[in-house]
Amino acid sequence: MIRVVSTFCVGLMGFTILTLYHISEQTRIAGQDLAGVEKRIAAEQVQISVLEAQWQRDAAPDTIQKLAENTLGMSDRSTVQLASVTQLPRRSDDPYGSVRAASAQLPPPQAPILKISARSGM
Repeated sequence: MIRVVSTFCVGLMGFTILTLYHISEQTRIAGQDLAGVEKRIAAEQVQISVLEAQWQRDAAPDTIQKLAENTLGMSDRSTVQLASVTQLPRRSDDPYGSVRAASAQLPPPQAPILKISARSGM
């Protein structure tokens, strides 16, 4: 009976050793994967900071103004006054005169639209 118990204990000890080795290997592999992911994250953060710097350079007001002048032909010159306030009609000058002179033409009436159910009798 003692040999059976001893053999069982040695077998259980061997199984425990193999299980612990398997867990330690999985932990080592997971650590290597984590290190790789951390390196990729660091590289992405560097790339993001580079893109943010490029965006700040490209979105600067002076850069946009240069692009507008060179590409679109826009300029920073003052605008030209197209009309003056004196050219606008006064409120007391017959405000409805132009409306009374307007004439509207109505389109000719069309045939009434019947529903499908009215034509089919359903």
